[in-house]
Amino acid sequence: MSSTTEILKRFRTIAVVGLSSKRFRASYGVSEYMQAAGYRIIPVNPGETEVLGEKSYPDLESIPETVEIVNIFRDPQYVGPVVDAAVRIGAKAIWMQEGVVHEDAAEKARQAGLLVVMDRCILKEHRRLS
Repeated sequence: MSSTTEILKRFRTIAVVGLSSKRFRASYGVSEYMQAAGYRIIPVNPGETEVLGEKSYPDLESIPETVEIVNIFRDPQYVGPVVDAAVRIGAKAIWMQEGVVHEDAAEKARQAGLLVVMDRCILKEHRRLS
C-alpha cells in the first residue's frame, strides 16, 4: 500500500496548516471537500478564528486533541518548523500540498516515523482512490 493510500484509509483527523476562510483559496476548497468526505478538519492559521465551522488554532501545539495528518498549505520555506511541531505533537503523517516541496523536512519526518506525501493534492488523491 502506498503512503498516500495508507494515510487516506487509516487516518481521519487533519490539521490544515495555512487554511484560509477565503473561499477562492485552494486550502478552503480542498478542506471543504475533505470535510464533506467525512474527515475532521482542524484549521491552523493565526489570522483566523473559525474556518468551515471549526475553531482555528494559531499553531499545531495549541490543538487540544489528537492530530493524525498535518496537511501543509504553506510556502516551502515555512515547512521545516511545521514538521518539527508535527513530530512534537505525535502526528502520524505529513502531507505537503502540490507545489510544496521540502526534502530535508520530509526526511526528518520519515526519521521520526511519520508517513510523508509531498507535492500532491489530498483532494485529487482522495478522488482517485474513491
